[in-house]
Amino acid sequence: MYKLAAPASAEIVIKKSRFIGMLFSVASRAEAQLLLAGQRRQHPGACHVCWALVCDGDSGLDDDGEPSGTAAKPMYNVLMHKDLMNVLAVVVRYWGGIKLGAGGLTRAYGQAISEAVKNAELQPVEPECERRCVLQFADESSLRRLCEQQHVTVLDAAYAEAVTLVLRMKVSQAREFEASARNLLRGALQFSRAA
Repeated sequence: MYKLAAPASAEIVIKKSRFIGMLFSVASRAEAQLLLAGQRRQHPGACHVCWALVCDGDSGLDDDGEPSGTAAKPMYNVLMHKDLMNVLAVVVRYWGGIKLGAGGLTRAYGQAISEAVKNAELQPVEPECERRCVLQFADESSLRRLCEQQHVTVLDAAYAEAVTLVLRMKVSQAREFEASARNLLRGALQFSRAA
C-alpha cells in the first residue's frame, strides 16, 4: 500500500477536451468533499468534475454527469492498480466540442489519473491492526511505558474490575509486542483482536 507525500496533477488534451487529473491525500470522506468543493470553485467553467475516493472504510465514486461508468470507475481502477490508499482522485474536464464516445471517455479519465500518479511522490504504508488488552490496574503504567517505547498507540481505555486498553500498532510488530508485554507483566494480561 502507498499514500501520497503531496498533491499531484497532470493535464492531457484529447480531441480538444482538456482533462486535468489531480490527486490529494485525505483522511476522511468529509475532507475529500471539502477538497472537491474547492476544485469546483477553482474551475467554474468545467463541464464535469469527476472523482474517485479510496479511504479507510469510506470509498466513493461520482461520474458528475458523464455516462455511467466512463469516468469515476476508470479513475478508481487506476488507484486500485497502483495500490493507493487515503487518496482522492479528481478529473476536471473542459469540453472541446468533439464527442469521445464511451471508450474514449474511459481511456481519457483513466489516463489523466495515471499521468498524475506518474508525477506523484508515493510513500509506502505499513498496515496496522488493533488489539484489546485486559490487565490489572497495577500493571497499566508499565504497559503504557512499553507502548510509548515501541510506538504503539493507546486508542481507548476502560476501567471495571480490570483495565481494558485498545491499542493500535503495525501488523509487523504485533507478535513481538505481545510477547514483550507478556514478559513484562509475567503473563498477567490477555490479548484479543479489537472489534
